[in-house]
Formats: sequence, C-alpha cells, structure tokens
Amino acid sequence: MTNEIYGIDYLRRRLADKQTRVLLRYKYYEMKNNAQDFSSLAPEKFKGLKETVGWCAKAVDSLADRLQFDEFQNDEFDLSEIFLSNNQDILIDSAVLSALISACSFVYIREDNGYPRLQVIDGSNATGIIDPVTNLLTEGYAVLERDSMGVVKTEAYFMVGMTEIYSHGVLVQRIPNAAPYALLVPIIYRPDAKRPFGHSRISRACIAYTQTALRTIKRSEVSAEFYSFPQKYVLGLSEDAEFNNRLATISSFLNFTKDGDGDHPIVGQFQQQSMTPYTEQLRTLASLFAGETGLTLDDLGFATENPSSAEAIKAGHENLRLTARKAQRTFGTGLLNVGYLAVCIRDRYAYQRDAFRDTKVAWLPIFEPDAAALSGVGDAILKINQAVPDYLGARNIKALTGMESDGK
Repeated sequence: MTNEIYGIDYLRRRLADKQTRVLLRYKYYEMKNNAQDFSSLAPEKFKGLKETVGWCAKAVDSLADRLQFDEFQNDEFDLSEIFLSNNQDILIDSAVLSALISACSFVYIREDNGYPRLQVIDGSNATGIIDPVTNLLTEGYAVLERDSMGVVKTEAYFMVGMTEIYSHGVLVQRIPNAAPYALLVPIIYRPDAKRPFGHSRISRACIAYTQTALRTIKRSEVSAEFYSFPQKYVLGLSEDAEFNNRLATISSFLNFTKDGDGDHPIVGQFQQQSMTPYTEQLRTLASLFAGETGLTLDDLGFATENPSSAEAIKAGHENLRLTARKAQRTFGTGLLNVGYLAVCIRDRYAYQRDAFRDTKVAWLPIFEPDAAALSGVGDAILKINQAVPDYLGARNIKALTGMESDGK
C-alpha cells in the first residue's frame, strides 16, 4: 500500500478527466448518441433525422442479465446478512450494470446507527487511488449529489480510517471509521496491469460500428423516398406547354394532348432504387459487432435459422460464456471487498483482508439448462458419484443446474 497522499483536489481533476468518456458510453447505452454524418448529398430536411441502434445496450444487457449472484460460501463473517439488509438484488445488479458500461462502478459504505449501508455510485461520479494487490482504494472521491444543472452539491473524500463530507466545496463533517481502507470500493470489469480500473463493455470498436450503422440507416431513409416513389421523366414536351410536376401524386393522372403536328411527349420512369445494399451493409456491421461482443446475429435482430435448443444457444455463445466467467471472477472479488469493509464497520474492528480468503462468491449458471440438458447432467452426476462416492453434492449440483434442493 502506498503512503503517498494525493488529496481531494487531485482526485477532482482526475474524475473530470475521465468523466467525459464515461458519459459518452452512457449515451451509447441509452441510445442518445448522435450519428456523425459525413455526407453532403442528403437533403436539408433529413439533416435533423435522429436514428438509433440498440446494439451497445444489447451488448451490455446480454452479459449483465447472465451474471446472477447466488451467495457467499464459507460465510464465517455473515456477509450475506449485510447484503440482504441493503437490497441485495438491486444493489448487485446496479453495480454490475454500471461497471459493464463505465468499466468500473463503486460501492459507497457508510455507517447508519452502527450498521453499514451500501450505495452504488457510477464511474462518472467517483474515482480513487487503487491498491493493485487487494483492488481496494487507499484514497477515494465521490460526488454524492448534483443539482438539476449537474453542478456538484455534496461530495465525499475517503481516506483510511476517515470519510470527509463536503457541501458546495466546504468541509461539513468528518466521520471516523475502523476500516483499514477507504470506504469506497471499486467493482471492476476486466482489469489489467495497465488499466487497473478496467475496460468498458462498450469498446471503441462497438462505438465505431454503431456510428457506421447509424449512417447506413440514415442513408437508407433518404433512399427510401426514391424507393417508394421512383423518379419519372417526360421527353418531347413542347416549350410552350405549362407543366407543374408538383401536381403529380400517386392517384392523379397526367393528360398530354398532341400538338399541331400530331406529336406527343414520352413519359418514362427511372429504375426503382434497391434497398438491398443498405441491408447487406447493415448485416455486415452486425456481424462485426457480434464478433466484437460475443453475440450472434440473432441477438442483434437478424434471424439466421430456426429456433435452437438450449445446447445450440450455449454453443453459439461460447465467447459470451467465457466473458461472463471472467466477469464473475473480477466482480466476485469486488463484492467480497465490499463485504470485508462492511464487516469492519459493523464489528468496529480492522480485520486483515486475508481473514476472508476462504469466503467465496457463488454465481448461478450462465446458461440455464433445459429438460434435455438436465437429463444429461443427471446421468453425468450419477456416473461421477459412482466412480467417486459423494464427489458431487447439493452445492455442485446447484452450480450446474441453478436449482436448489427442497430440503435446504
């Protein structure tokens, strides 16, 4: 753990530096991003056309929905009781979703009448100095409240053993605690040595493919006008004839009489424009996006075949399964860190982190098995337990199937 103190002003600047990128990813998740239109050929009426593509939201939700927290195993310090008292389902789902979008979310721990209370703060409102060994913070900073214009009203500065609360930039409260780390815990998605605060699920490639898809949809909207109403032409019209093409509608008829020489104009129609190039381009972009995120074309709205079985769906999402496994490990560490500091607050004692080394975070299966898969799992369990008696028990079976025994 480093002994250097950076201070609240440094952390404010650090958050301001990172906030723009985080808010950009939230825009893509909420489908509020604008398409960067490079074309000067589009009619002026189409300049303000707003198109949306929900691929980024799908990439995040498809992973977040499969990360279902189950329980703390070997829970000697009763972490489960703390999480259940803090709306466990909403708390963990919110922390996981925010971490997938912004690479890192934070859980703010405070004491309320001697009991720890947990609150999730998104990555655009918190930052800190991380200990690379434990993934806990030695210092932290969080914006707790903003006004309607986004201006900071209440903020907190976290240190080891102390939390300071600021209102409009003025220190108003100092709250001591027994925790050996700052009471702001990061929940990180895919951290590495270079980026300890992780990577966003909405990568730069996802943003680029979404932008191209939006421009493709906008071009198809412009072309649809010509697709629906092909352009027509008139040849050989007399120079003295009066003709207003704005009078021509779908249900109207045009009357051209012969001139004195018995000649008449020739009316024709240009070839109807095809929408196929746009759909093919959109499908190609969907394939690239699916490859980037571990999804399939079916997930992105392009039907490829008949409905698949549970095993076929699982096989088609192998990359997503591996990504979910990785996320379970890193998120599990973050949740365990939250429980560790919350226990320090509850018991008013600075436990060592290695005292929680036997406590494990258990998750429900990433893919729920169907009836056929359950039959196969049952046969496998029977054969394994015949070879090694009592090797697979209720806990292992629940990890494979997601089902609890009625006798529990």
